[in-house]
Amino acid sequence: MKINTHHEIQQYPQDLHIHTVYSKDDGAIESAQTIPFIADINHSRTIGISDHFEHFYDIFDTYHKEIQQYGFRVGTEVDGARMTKEAANLNFEYYIYHCRDEAEDYKGLERLLATEKPVIIAHPMVLGTDFNKLPDECFIEINNRYIWKNDWQTVFPKLKNRFRFVLGSDAHKPSWLNQQIARYVARELEIEETLLFE
Repeated sequence: MKINTHHEIQQYPQDLHIHTVYSKDDGAIESAQTIPFIADINHSRTIGISDHFEHFYDIFDTYHKEIQQYGFRVGTEVDGARMTKEAANLNFEYYIYHCRDEAEDYKGLERLLATEKPVIIAHPMVLGTDFNKLPDECFIEINNRYIWKNDWQTVFPKLKNRFRFVLGSDAHKPSWLNQQIARYVARELEIEETLLFE
C-alpha cells in the first residue's frame, strides 16, 4: 500500500490581523512570531501584518520595508484616538481600529476613514463599541481571539444588512495562525466574508 506523505496546506482567503515581534510590548507575542516565519507558514492567500502602532511607529520605515519584502499587505492596529493623526499620515494599506464608546474614539475613526483606506473595527463587543455610531463604510471583524466573550449569536445578525465583515486570526503566536473559530461563527450566522485586496 502506498502512503501519501505530501500534505497540502489549506489556505484561507485572507488574514489581515496578524501581529509579529514588532508588537514588542504585547505580552502575548512569542519570539517565533516573525515575518519570515509567517511567510514560511503561508496560511493565507492574502496576508496582512498589523502590529500595534504604538509599539513600532518610531521605526515605521523598517517595519514597512520588511513587510513589503515578503509581499504582505501593510497594516496596523490603532488603539483608540490617541495616535490616529500619526497613523493616518503614514503609508498603510488598511487599519485595524479599537473603537471604545467614547466621543474621541469616534473622531479618531473619522480621521482614519478620511484616508480612504479600509478601516476594520476589531473586538467591538469587548470594547463596548456602539454600532449605531459607526459609519457604514467600516468593516466589522470576526476573529478567533475574543468572539466567545460576548453574545455574537444575538448581536451580529442585527448588523448583517448594514456592515461588511472581515474574518481574521488576531494571531500573536504561531499556534494562533488559523481562523477556525471565526469561520465557524460566520458559517453559523451566514455572514459572507469581504475580501479587501482581491
